[in-house]
Amino acid sequence: MYDYDLLVVGSANADLVIGVERRPGAGETVLGSDLAVHPGGKGANQAVAAARLGARTALLARVGDDGHGRLLLESQRAAGVDTVGVLVGGAPTGVALITVDPSGDNSIVVSPGANGRLTPGDVRAATSLFHASRVVSTQLEIPLETVVEVVRNLAPGSRFVLNPSPPRPLPAEVLAACDPLIVNEHEAKVILGEACVSDRPEDWAGLLLAKGPRSVVVTLGAEGSLVASSPTDVTRVASVKVDAVDTTGAGDAFTAALAFRLGAGASLADAAAYASRVGAVAVTRQGAQDSFPTAREVEAL
Repeated sequence: MYDYDLLVVGSANADLVIGVERRPGAGETVLGSDLAVHPGGKGANQAVAAARLGARTALLARVGDDGHGRLLLESQRAAGVDTVGVLVGGAPTGVALITVDPSGDNSIVVSPGANGRLTPGDVRAATSLFHASRVVSTQLEIPLETVVEVVRNLAPGSRFVLNPSPPRPLPAEVLAACDPLIVNEHEAKVILGEACVSDRPEDWAGLLLAKGPRSVVVTLGAEGSLVASSPTDVTRVASVKVDAVDTTGAGDAFTAALAFRLGAGASLADAAAYASRVGAVAVTRQGAQDSFPTAREVEAL
């Protein structure tokens, strides 16, 4: 019997958001809206998104002993996330500088701060959390050696979900544990490198599977997503058409929802379809965590 539906191991940032008419080019200055500060970071976002959907969720992360860290802890607890695994101190809380244009597209620069101090030793010290969790999800805003240690501490029977963002080449040990590996177009092309000689997402999925993951999900924005558990078992999943306001955090909402539904026994295609609805609600609202829907709101969509 698992205590948690989902354990998220990852980053926790303060999102500093400015709306702009257009994003600046090199050497250019543009004026924007008033600065808004929101709790964010891929790990913290996924934990809140899952908890809002009703998942029993825990977060393993590190924040600074500062105002941004307290903001992040408060947002996790308000959503119902168990913060027993959130470590405090070692560096200032991570910060993401985000510009959002009128179409809802964003550009993000991250200062990792305390996220870079989440160590393999912190993972080993949290073994009890891993053994209590049905699904473990992580990203790459924490050190890669820490992600490797996550894989080595997975409990028998648990499922590992990885969104490799920001993307980088991955060790075979990590790729082999992914079920699924969740990538967008940019992430797929970085991981594939010179092997990416096609513009067809179906081909990316096949090439990624050849690197070792048990399954792959490729997100395609307004075109939906595709899921693959073998090169011959590839399914397109339609998107939900909405008027996007802000895409910040939408990928995190998708990943969290998919991981939660997989843990509940859904097929990969059904989990992706549900995750698409969750992401669709999120992009109709400003901010990251503030935009994440409850299960009832997803059902209404």
